Amino acid sequence: MKLGKVEFCHFLQILATFLCLSGMNQAELTRSRSKPYFQSGRTRTKRSWVWNQFFVLEEYMGTDPLYVGKLHSDVDKGDGSIKYILSGEGASSIFIIDENTGDIHATKRLDREEQAYYTLRAQALDRLTNKPVEPESEFVIKIQDINDNEPKFLDGPYTAGVPEMSPVGTSVVQVTATDADDPTYGNSARVVYSILQGQPYFSVEPKTGVIKTALPNMDREAKDQYLLVIQAKDMVGQNGGLSGTTSVTVTLTDVNDNPPRFPRRSYQYNVPESLPVASVVARIKAADADVGTNAEMEYKIVDGDGLGVFKISVDKDTQEGIITIQKELDFEAKTSYTLRIEAANMHVDPRFLSLGPFSDMTTVKIIVEDVDEPPVFTSHLYSMVVSEAAKVGTIIGTVAAHDPDASNSPVRYSIDRNTDLERYFNIDANSGVITTAKSLDRETNAIHNITVLAMESQNPAQIGRGYVAITILDINDNAPEFAMEYETTVCENAQPGQVIQKISAIDKDDPPNGHQFYFSLTAEAANNHNFTLQDNKDNTATVLTKRNGFRRQEQSVFYLPIFIVDSGSPSLSSTNTLTIRVCDCDADGIAQTCNAEAYILPAGLSTGALIAILACVLTLL
Repeated sequence: MKLGKVEFCHFLQILATFLCLSGMNQAELTRSRSKPYFQSGRTRTKRSWVWNQFFVLEEYMGTDPLYVGKLHSDVDKGDGSIKYILSGEGASSIFIIDENTGDIHATKRLDREEQAYYTLRAQALDRLTNKPVEPESEFVIKIQDINDNEPKFLDGPYTAGVPEMSPVGTSVVQVTATDADDPTYGNSARVVYSILQGQPYFSVEPKTGVIKTALPNMDREAKDQYLLVIQAKDMVGQNGGLSGTTSVTVTLTDVNDNPPRFPRRSYQYNVPESLPVASVVARIKAADADVGTNAEMEYKIVDGDGLGVFKISVDKDTQEGIITIQKELDFEAKTSYTLRIEAANMHVDPRFLSLGPFSDMTTVKIIVEDVDEPPVFTSHLYSMVVSEAAKVGTIIGTVAAHDPDASNSPVRYSIDRNTDLERYFNIDANSGVITTAKSLDRETNAIHNITVLAMESQNPAQIGRGYVAITILDINDNAPEFAMEYETTVCENAQPGQVIQKISAIDKDDPPNGHQFYFSLTAEAANNHNFTLQDNKDNTATVLTKRNGFRRQEQSVFYLPIFIVDSGSPSLSSTNTLTIRVCDCDADGIAQTCNAEAYILPAGLSTGALIAILACVLTLL
């Protein structure tokens, strides 16, 4: 360990003092039989070794070995018959002894901070016999400290934070320096602290190293960080003491000491009347020098004629107030709106209410700009009705649209043919009157949904759309008929009055009160001897046998004409023929075999009816 000039001078001062006291600190072997010798807790008398502890200064820089002390026994007459030897810690490697004189020297530079003392053993021997003339004794060489270690901040550099606007004396952080010198000897390890950089904002407690604020009302918004240099000096800060430094970075943390303020007292924004609902009209922001939660704001519309038309919310990332549309704008109805908007901090610190109020107001004027809008229909959906019996050119109804702009341009009408592919309807381009262009059939299409276009005559690109639902009213133009094709059989062993078929009817028309059908046999078949018909009065009828003894060999197929009449006005009717096959049946009445060949026998029918039936059969074959 090397010494500087200051340390070397200090070393010489200590060395002079030590040499003055060396008579007391060195151990010599003397004849003192009246004084007891203490070792290992036992008392021994009449011994010639008297020991004192040896002291030697650390960091000796001389070229010659450093004199430590002298061993001497009163047995030694100075004739060279006594030999002195050392053993123990550092013997021979650090400490040597002159075996003739007993002088002890240190041959290496010693550092107390590495080892503070050495324990050795001394012995005086008869040179000729090599036997002890005194018992072996233990002694200590203590390394005397000098101030050769500067204080060190083992935890530095430091970072710390303290709230802005803190009162004077607020504790910031404690710094600690350690000194490797001997704290029990002198002032070499007694440290005091001072601040070299960072005044007048901060101070440090000399004894504790606690850093405190030294100025009131330090403002983060003016300066948020300070670099301090703290010194620790030993020797209680006296001249000649060694010192060490560390840096402390102090950051002022934010408090809510700045109210929000709008940069302007009023704002104006222009928006087109066509801007969709929920669109952003404007972003405004109240300035707040604080950060984080201390700068969080809420906005609200507190007054004005735009309440309900506009709303304001906060962007959590930017703390801006976002004004959006809640209702559609109409230049022709209102050309401008005025809003009174308030911005307020969400987290107010009661300590700084005197700096408030922590809110601010501004005025926002919104100018609605006129946009060339398409024509607007008086109704979004028109409902019309027309009879399916209407003649071509019949007026169904009228639509109306107007230009909402101030120019009020004339409007021309047309039908979007994609919604009327069959061209059932026409519209007058000037009046908007809708008429029939073709015959209508409710049974083909009961409702026609068409789109009517309204175009500005001065700007045909501006097109409005209206929607028309045309319902076709029914007339009785369809006769009833069998609901299905019936496959009717009669067993050869059928009995009179046996039900062989239940029939029903359908009608494509749609009368307001529903269908009512009437069933009967035609006049030609009314008096036949084979089958009869019973109207059930519920839109169904039942076919029954009138006799027994049906034989396939005689006639395998019967044709029964049935007359069906609806309840329309006027009513419509139709004759439907029911084909009945004669079959061989089992005991349960299940048909087993039916002959396809038809033998036509009169069933009380006229000659003309039989000829017609025969023609139908031949056609089927």
